Amino acid sequence: MTARTATRTATRGVLYVHSAPSALCPHIEWAVSGVLGVPVNLDWTPQPAQSGTYRAELSWTGEVGAAAGVASALRGWNQLRFEITEEPTAASEGARFSYTPELGVFHAVTGLHGDLMIPEDRLKAAVVKAALGDTTLLVEIDKLLGKPWDDELETFRHAGDGAPVRWLHQVV
Repeated sequence: MTARTATRTATRGVLYVHSAPSALCPHIEWAVSGVLGVPVNLDWTPQPAQSGTYRAELSWTGEVGAAAGVASALRGWNQLRFEITEEPTAASEGARFSYTPELGVFHAVTGLHGDLMIPEDRLKAAVVKAALGDTTLLVEIDKLLGKPWDDELETFRHAGDGAPVRWLHQVV
């Protein structure tokens, strides 16, 4: 029997915590640290778009799939809004996750140039729903592209313009 070593592919991305109450801030740092495997101390600044909440950004480096791990660790926390991206590598596509308490998690695969890549089966399902009259094709395509999440998060994104970004690198 030969020994196999797992090759881990490194990637990088950005976590945007758009709004979180102060009580959640240390829990967010702990959860992200657990996924990335390194201590995380975010620079929290007040979120002007929602009184009593804070925002932070983190540029990270880690293993492929780390964005999904962070999104999974943070999803479901009421009063939290966040986005996390993961860049594609030679061995994997990229990813984008968005979360709001009202809409839940949005996930999309991203290509080399940052475009969202919609799987064929999801497009077919949207066409069928529209054909049944439950919705319109435009509404379904907007959902596939994450428009409801973008609409809800846009105010929080602009409120963070000029906020400091903290860089975190992990050797993998």
